[in-house]
Amino acid sequence: MIEGLLGRKLGMTQIFDEAGRAVPVTVLEVGPCVVTQVKTKERDGYEAVQLGFGHRKRQNKPMQGHLRASGASPRYLKEVRVDDPGQFQVGQVVDCSIFQPGQLVDVIGWRKGRGFQGGVKRHGFAGGPKTHGQSDRHRAPGSIGPTTDPGRVHKGKRMAGRMGPVRVTVQNLKVMQVDPQRNLVLVRGAVPGHPNGLVIVRHAVKQRRAKATA
Repeated sequence: MIEGLLGRKLGMTQIFDEAGRAVPVTVLEVGPCVVTQVKTKERDGYEAVQLGFGHRKRQNKPMQGHLRASGASPRYLKEVRVDDPGQFQVGQVVDCSIFQPGQLVDVIGWRKGRGFQGGVKRHGFAGGPKTHGQSDRHRAPGSIGPTTDPGRVHKGKRMAGRMGPVRVTVQNLKVMQVDPQRNLVLVRGAVPGHPNGLVIVRHAVKQRRAKATA
């Protein structure tokens, strides 16, 4: 079994379940992914396959040589673990049919980059008082630590800083619908990232661990 596939986030919508309740879902375009390299334990020390997703018009010469055997020109490359690399060949196409409605998946995305932000937006601080002469302290962080002892600011103090595009994993999202014809997977709930942003959809880690220990 392959661990997961690459895709992109298309956006959010809603569908209706059997009871007629509206369910918020995120629409993901998952695959098709092309196998560009197969890693074996004998040669590489671990078992995995390298998948390519999307399309890039131009590749540099080293990448052209690397992708020549697969016949693809993907925009993204990512290695994913597999149980048996012998089941995969370079050039093979893997689609979203590996997922089934009702199962749980983990979705990895990259949060939107918001640049340098203050404590109110970054951490949800309440801000300072609005009266009694406090005319310029409405969104100020206030005191950041003691004075003489220890005489420094502790590591990890929540302060203003960069809200960058960090990697975020949302676990145990339920797959509501799968459409292999259009390479679409609908998962319940929100997924990090902006529309058309890269995502990695994999079988839920906690669910697999529970099955292994059962």
